[in-house]
This record gives sequence, structure tokens and C-alpha cells, in this order.
Amino acid sequence: MQLSFKNRIALYYIISTALLVFVVFFAVYSTVKHLVFQSVTEDIEKEIKMHQAEMKFNGKQIVWINKEEWEEKEHNVVNLNPVFVQITDLQGRTIEKSPNLKKEHLEFQENISSKTYKNSTINHQDIKLSQTPIFDKEKKVGYLLIAMSIEHPLQLLESLKTILFILYPIVLIVLFLVARIIAGRSIQPVNEIIRTSGLITKDNLGYRMELPKNKDEIYSLSENINKLLDRIESAVEREKQFTSDASHELRTPLAVIKGTLEVLIRKPREKEEYEKKIIFCISEVDRLNNLVDELLLLARFENQKANIRNTAFSLNTMTFETLARFSDKITNDKINIKTNFEKDFQIHTDPDKFQIILSNLVSNALKYCNKEGEVMLSAAENEHQLEFQITNTGTGIPTEDIDKVFRPFFRSHSSDITAVKGVGLGLSIVKKLCDLLQINIQIESNTNQKTTFKLIFKK
Repeated sequence: MQLSFKNRIALYYIISTALLVFVVFFAVYSTVKHLVFQSVTEDIEKEIKMHQAEMKFNGKQIVWINKEEWEEKEHNVVNLNPVFVQITDLQGRTIEKSPNLKKEHLEFQENISSKTYKNSTINHQDIKLSQTPIFDKEKKVGYLLIAMSIEHPLQLLESLKTILFILYPIVLIVLFLVARIIAGRSIQPVNEIIRTSGLITKDNLGYRMELPKNKDEIYSLSENINKLLDRIESAVEREKQFTSDASHELRTPLAVIKGTLEVLIRKPREKEEYEKKIIFCISEVDRLNNLVDELLLLARFENQKANIRNTAFSLNTMTFETLARFSDKITNDKINIKTNFEKDFQIHTDPDKFQIILSNLVSNALKYCNKEGEVMLSAAENEHQLEFQITNTGTGIPTEDIDKVFRPFFRSHSSDITAVKGVGLGLSIVKKLCDLLQINIQIESNTNQKTTFKLIFKK
């Protein structure tokens, strides 16, 4: 049978409680039993002392001093807290006995040297019997047997046992119902979480868990679920925005190419005009091709942690190789390249992925560097980290845009920046790869002065 969570809690609680209650009831019964029989034993001890004081010895004879003692009620009746007394010689022959014994004799044990206690019966009545040796000048001359009825204590214990047996299942049932109610109230916030989560769909991520008043485990669970939903909603929104931006960026060059070709076929034109429009269309195709390549790069590096192949290589060598690939751009724009490496720095990371980072940052620095400007590449280290910087003079990045430049398709609205062609994916690729390789990337920029990208490698 499949139990609900509430009933399982109540069941586990009642099993542990059943054991505890059983131990408590057993302890109560054992304690009462011990106290009851201890009280009987103490009463017998008093009778032993009293009767020993009433004896005297005449040679080998034991003489009872106070015969009136036998006239007391407890020595004459057998139905009201009777006390049975019997004095015997060493062979167990009765010398004196209380009237309530009538023709009966207490159970005798031979050759005992010290006081003994045992449970026995007389006239179908349960008794506790004590047999004590009697000494005359350190010589044992007989025995004093005293017994008391334990019918009443046994009835008391039986009644207590019956009550406990009846109470036990009742207590367990009551505790189970109480535990079930408490468990139901305790998991009410969980039920609320289940209800709320059922309302959340891919088209409706706005619902959040209501936080309980008490800051307990349920509060932490609800808070963490809300944070998770925030991240999911943010990721979905970014995906929607990315899809929308990608669609727009892909359609724009296609629309431009289509419009240009439609204009060309409306009427015959000069050869030079055809060549000019075709060259323009080719540039748009190249732009479209670059966009597709960058989109594929972004998609490829989405989950690439397992594919990282770290190895040691020279940062200096890779930097100079990258600059060599941009030599035409550097020459045409008359950009002054400066490098400052204190030594040949070795870094330990994935060389293929770092090459993409370096190429994008160098390309970005050259693209936004002013004519006849300067690009500075340098590296320095201390005992904790190695810092690699790429600085270019030029328009810089507006302060309000620094936190946004790593977003896919982000393009600053600054007129100097929008004049430079691009789709806004290069720095997104750089950021994603830096996160993948655990490289800390930072930006410092002064408008119309210079921009510095820092790559920090932890040792």
C-alpha cells in the first residue's frame, strides 16, 4: 500500500513513540511492583523485630512472653491484612503459631543460616514468607516464620497491568491522529509549493513560491526555488532576445541583397554600376557568412567544459602570431603596435580556445582604434596571478555600456562606435570562453581616450 508523505511521517512517529510508551509503561509497572513488595518486606521486618523481642529462652525451650499478642486481629483473621506467625525448632516442629493459621503450617526450609524470603501460598492465598533463624547465645535454637498476605498488592498490580494494556493502544491511536494532524500542517507549505509549481509553464514563468513566515528549511527551499526560477526566466528571456536579434541580423543582409538585385533588374545599366552593386552584395554575403560562423561558435561553446584540453604554451609567441595575421589591417590604418613582455610567459590553458579569445580581442582593438592610433599589448605577473592587457586608443566605451558589451548582438549607440561594422558577437564569444577557461576578464575605458581589456590568470 502506497502511503502519503503525511501518513508516512505519522507512521514513523508512532512506531518510535510506541517503543517509548512501552518502555515508560514497563518502567511504571516495574516501579510500582518493586515499591509494593518492598512495603510488604518492610512490614515483615517490623514484625520480625517485634516478635524477637517477645521471646525468651528456658534452657532449650523458646518461651513466648506476651501471649496477648496472639489476640490481635491480624493474628486471628485471614481476610484483613493477616500476619501469620509460626515458631519452630531446628527440625521444623511447631512450638507456637498464630491462631489464624488454625490447622495450617507455614512452609519450612531446613538448614538455613540466614534470613530468607520467598513467595508461597496458604489456604489458596498468596503470601510472602520470611524464615529467620533464632539464636540463643550465638547458638541456633529454632526458626521464626512470618508471612503476610500479598493478595491485595497482586490485585493492585493486576489492575495496573490491565489499565496499561487498555491505555497502550488508545494512547497510540490518539498520538497517531495528533501526529497526522501536525504532519499535515507541517507539510502544508510543501503542498503550496506543489500547487504553485503546477502553475508554472514555459509560457508563464512569472509565478513565485510564497515565502513562509518562519525562516526554516521550507523557507530555504522556497527561496532557492524562486532563485532557480529567476535564473530560468532570465535564461529564457535571453534566449528569446538572442533568437530575435539573430533573426533580425540574418534578415538584414538578405533584405539588402534582395533590394539591390531587384533594383539592378529593373532596367539595363552600365557595366561599372553592375560591378559596384555585385561587389556590395558580395560584402553583404561575407558579412552574413561571418555572422553564421560567430553564431555557430557561440552554440558550440555553450557546454564545452568536458572538451577543455589544457596544456602549457608561450603567451608571447601566440600574441605575435596573432598580430601577424592582422598585419594588413595594421599597415593600412597605420596603427602603432607596442608590446611589453618582461619575459617569455608560459600559461596553462586550452590553446585553441585561447587563440579565439586573443584573435577577437586583437581584432576588436584594431577595429575601434583611431587612424594612426596605438595598440599596446603587455603582460606582468606576481606570485598570485598573471595579467595580460590589450589597450587601444580611440573612442572608448561609454561608462553606461561597459556592463553590456558582453551581451550577444549588443551595439553601443555612440555614433563613433556604430560607424564601425559588426554584429556584436565577438565579445560575447570572448566572455563565454573566458568563463569556460576560468579566466577573469575586466574592462577599463575612458571615453575618447583609450580602452583596456585585462585577462587575469590565477596561478
